[in-house]
Amino acid sequence: MDIKRIDFNLLVTLDALLAERSVSRAAQRLNLSQPALSAQLARLREMLGDPLFVPSHRGMTPTPLALGLQAPLAAALAQLRDVVTSARAFDPARDEFTLHVACSDYVQAALLLDFTLALRRAAPGLRIALRPADSARLEAQMEKGDVDLAVLTPEGIAESLRSRPLFEERYVFIARRGHPALRRPLDTARFCELEHVMVSPRGGSFTTPVDEVLDAQGLRRRVVVSASTFHSVPDLVERSDLVALVPARMVEGRPNRLRVLEPPLPVPGFAIRMAWHNRNHGDAAQRWVREQLVAFAREAPRFGHPK
Repeated sequence: MDIKRIDFNLLVTLDALLAERSVSRAAQRLNLSQPALSAQLARLREMLGDPLFVPSHRGMTPTPLALGLQAPLAAALAQLRDVVTSARAFDPARDEFTLHVACSDYVQAALLLDFTLALRRAAPGLRIALRPADSARLEAQMEKGDVDLAVLTPEGIAESLRSRPLFEERYVFIARRGHPALRRPLDTARFCELEHVMVSPRGGSFTTPVDEVLDAQGLRRRVVVSASTFHSVPDLVERSDLVALVPARMVEGRPNRLRVLEPPLPVPGFAIRMAWHNRNHGDAAQRWVREQLVAFAREAPRFGHPK
């Protein structure tokens, strides 16, 4: 095959078809009409001498040749993007771009909402789309370009993705100011007597690893509310005699209505990292955002310090 006669736009089309397994979705991704993309697929078949895709009940199934091309083609296009984007200067004060970020509700509240406001001041042409993180689909979403950056715990990051640490989080105990149970020092026994609200992201659970620690000591706390997100927990605690264990960054800046104390028992914390795909590694705009996020996460106030 004479490489000088290859239309490299066709390789971009093949990459999109392999990612989407659908002519309509690939056309939408490439901002092409379906007839135009079908014509490009016909040219690909002629160029490679292979049908590449066969109809199936879920869309299109790649042939062995197409499957064999998927990984090296994606890697080659990512390298080409790196060469092109790294050579292009990026001016945050003037350039326009859109960033899709996957994260949990905790990360949104504890880090990304404030970061978004700071980033918008430095880059007024930036648009940010925050979406729920789905660890099971994250790698595929990033490969397709649906997610540019993810901020989550290390357990949700596939080994094939690039990642970088942002911060270590710890838990604190919160109760409303004036709570009658806190007139005396908080010990483990008093902790267990109080009525707790906890977070169950999947809904319905009334236990966390904290309860396993207590159970090993022959103790049990009273969990009376199981919330699906962290957003509502400080409000519930402020308006009642409920108490909770929450990540420290969730309650920074809210000391006037809440008592914030160290837990009376060891509570394991967790790490937060950002992750991205090789396809975005060399992009000048996204590289700038990643560096800004690392700096912001390190400079953000910690529990016990004024915000």
